[in-house]
Amino acid sequence: MNVIVDLCVVPMGVGVSVGKYVAECQNVLREAGLEHQLHAYGTNIEGDWDEVFAAIKLCHERVHAMGAPRITTSIKVGTRTDRPQSMQDKINSVADQKNS
Repeated sequence: MNVIVDLCVVPMGVGVSVGKYVAECQNVLREAGLEHQLHAYGTNIEGDWDEVFAAIKLCHERVHAMGAPRITTSIKVGTRTDRPQSMQDKINSVADQKNS
């Protein structure tokens, strides 16, 4: 099953700046070959359910390995069975409405 996920991984106990931890999660997603888009407060990911959630688990493992004692993660998940839909399809749909 294909899924689109909005992921926000927040390492705790590492200070105010978390950029290097976010960058490591981006590395995980790139290595997994998953389509993803970083935004100001998280990352959108699309792909096969099992592959996406395996990558999210690996993000946690890597961030802990970097020294973060705690991580809090927010996840929004969307699936649909009536037709295929990508992140770009969703963006285009809004843009089309805005330009109408």
